[in-house]
Amino acid sequence: MQEEVRRRIVARVWQPGDLIPNEADLAKEFGCARSTVNRALQELAASGLLDRRRRAGTRVAPSPVRKTRLEIPLLRTEIEAKGAVCNHVILLREMRIPLPSVQGRMSTAANETLLHLQALYTADGEPYAFEDRWIDPKSVPSVAEEDFSTLSPNEWLVREVPADEGEIVFSAITCSQDLAARLACREGEALFVLDRTTMHAGRMVTSVRLVFHRGYRLQTRL
Repeated sequence: MQEEVRRRIVARVWQPGDLIPNEADLAKEFGCARSTVNRALQELAASGLLDRRRRAGTRVAPSPVRKTRLEIPLLRTEIEAKGAVCNHVILLREMRIPLPSVQGRMSTAANETLLHLQALYTADGEPYAFEDRWIDPKSVPSVAEEDFSTLSPNEWLVREVPADEGEIVFSAITCSQDLAARLACREGEALFVLDRTTMHAGRMVTSVRLVFHRGYRLQTRL
């Protein structure tokens, strides 16, 4: 049912701005429960194809926008998909008061300490990504007992705390002397950077910066 509604929108059977049939009529047409129709229309609205307004009905979005949904990647899965062996090493672990920029992202008080981690991920022994991460132990109390020897911070958090909200920023930086040593690249080279903050149940969980080896490419699907 959802795919047929999507087809009608894309094929312009229903034009931008058109009021589409109500849920009861669609349920009758497709021979399904009204709750199934409601769920399908909600998902199409979330994808930007429909505009739903209470008491005003559901219309085809005037300018339908295709949205890309990004999942938090597991670096191990990403590396293994390339046919390489993934390993990680924890370079730094400390409790400290973060810089103001991190305090702003994590919404913490000026004197509040967070867990600070730095890790290096390798693919077949070659540097793949450098991770600089902050975790709020109030949001993830079990982090105090985790040494990340088996699971990396990236994989442990994805499994331990399901993120339900967050922000991702993509950018590029010029490789510093420190990063050149960690990622086995030349100082001054352009490197791909991913900054991500995630929340769970309304609480900030983590803020992480991932800096990838030279030539890294991010690929996703619409």
